[in-house]
Amino acid sequence: MSTTATRAGLPTAEERRSGSRPKRHYGTHIFLTAMAVMWLIPLGWALFTALRPIASTNEHGYFSIAGDFNFDNFAQAWTQGGIAKYFWNSVIISVPAVLLVLFLSSMMAFAVSRVSWKFNVTLLIMFTAGNLLPPQVLAAPLFEMAKHFEVPYAFSDSGNMLNTYIVVIAVNTAFQMGFCTFVLSNYMKALSADLTEAALVDGAGIWRQYREIIMPLCRPAFAALGTLEVIFIYNDYFWPLIFIQSGDRLPVTTAINNLQGEFLNDYNLLAAGAVITVIPTLIVYLLLQRQFVAGLTLGSSKG
Repeated sequence: MSTTATRAGLPTAEERRSGSRPKRHYGTHIFLTAMAVMWLIPLGWALFTALRPIASTNEHGYFSIAGDFNFDNFAQAWTQGGIAKYFWNSVIISVPAVLLVLFLSSMMAFAVSRVSWKFNVTLLIMFTAGNLLPPQVLAAPLFEMAKHFEVPYAFSDSGNMLNTYIVVIAVNTAFQMGFCTFVLSNYMKALSADLTEAALVDGAGIWRQYREIIMPLCRPAFAALGTLEVIFIYNDYFWPLIFIQSGDRLPVTTAINNLQGEFLNDYNLLAAGAVITVIPTLIVYLLLQRQFVAGLTLGSSKG
């Protein structure tokens, strides 16, 4: 009964006897509300700007609610910017990169957390330390490597790795593996060792332990990481800008730059394009919200 009372927000029998009341975390609620408002203000302002024609903004100013509101900027951004084509480019880059990151980092995490050998801690430190290096520091050497790495013309019209989806997928995979390996290794360490020991007694090898025992148990962690990685890689602006020189191969987050004029910028049109690019990641998060929260909070109640 006390558990039911606690979940309903009512004082338990012990609290009624002692006369104490449950603590109200007003400070925490105020802080979280303020942070949520701070995060939502830019998105709300972009949506407000996108719904206003540029003529209304020029006449009344950006900080006015006077004038017309319509969806013309969204239609113009979709057609003028060719967003449908660039969305497909983002899919070509994001989906393989996310799958590769989760697959490779799960194997690395299994090796450093479930297998006893002398290099597991060293490798985990190396993967984690890689996240401390700013990506911009490696932009020049990675560009030169891609430029001098020859591939058949069937894969690249330039004869090297530049201007291909492959180099963007490879770089995103490399830079995201450290974070995912760190998270998955900690998750796998929390799993009972009896599971793999029993499988080992039954004759299961390393690959079978990984594939049939550990991988199914890591589904909440994969859902949480998959959601984050889709958002990280889809929103990446820097690496496609460095490696892809052909405008028709850019992902949508980089190609939105095409909506800028040569002498005058229509910020209402740019805001509409930016809001459109947010929609796929918002859909992914809403679809995986339950698994995402479960993956983040799993193990938080352990003593």
